[in-house]
Amino acid sequence: MNKKFASAVSGGAVLMLVLSGCGGDDGDEKANAWAKKVCDQWAPELQKVKAASADMKRVSGTTSKPDEVQKTDSAAFQVQSDAYKAMSAALSSAGTPPTKDGQATQTAAVQGFEAASKAYADLKTKIDALDPKDQTKFADGLGQLSAAIAEANKGSKEAYAKVTAGDLKKAIAGQKGCKMS
Repeated sequence: MNKKFASAVSGGAVLMLVLSGCGGDDGDEKANAWAKKVCDQWAPELQKVKAASADMKRVSGTTSKPDEVQKTDSAAFQVQSDAYKAMSAALSSAGTPPTKDGQATQTAAVQGFEAASKAYADLKTKIDALDPKDQTKFADGLGQLSAAIAEANKGSKEAYAKVTAGDLKKAIAGQKGCKMS
C-alpha cells in the first residue's frame, strides 16, 4: 500500500521532468518575453513543489511512523496548493500569451492550476482528518488518498500542457525559470 501511495505521490515529479526540457533556439520575441514573465515567477514555486514531493517520497517508506507521514504530507499538500495557486496567478498577471488562441490557452491553464491548488488543499484536509494512532485505518486512509493525489497531479500536468502547446513550447523550454536542476 505504501508503494501505491508513493507511486501516486511521485506522479508530481513527472511534471518536474517535463519542465526540465531542453532549451530552444531564438524564437518569437513576444513569446519569449511572455514565457520569461511566467517562468521567472514559476521558478520558486517549482522548487517548492519539487521539495514537497521529495519530502513525501521520503516518508512514504515502511519505516516512517504514521504521525510523521501525516505531518509531512499535510505540510507538502499545503505547499503544493500554495505553489499551484501562485503559478495560476503568474499566468494571469503575465497577460494573454501571444499565440493564435492565447486567451483560451491562458484561461484553460489558469483554471487547471487553480483546480490543482484546490485538489491539494482538499488532500491536506483529508490527511489531517486521518487518525495516525490507528495504523490500520491510517494506512487505509492513505490508500484512499492515492487516487486523489493522482487526480491533483493530472490537473497540474494538463494545465502545463496547455501552456506548452504550439508556439509557446519552445519559448517556455528556453526559460531558465521553468527548468528543474
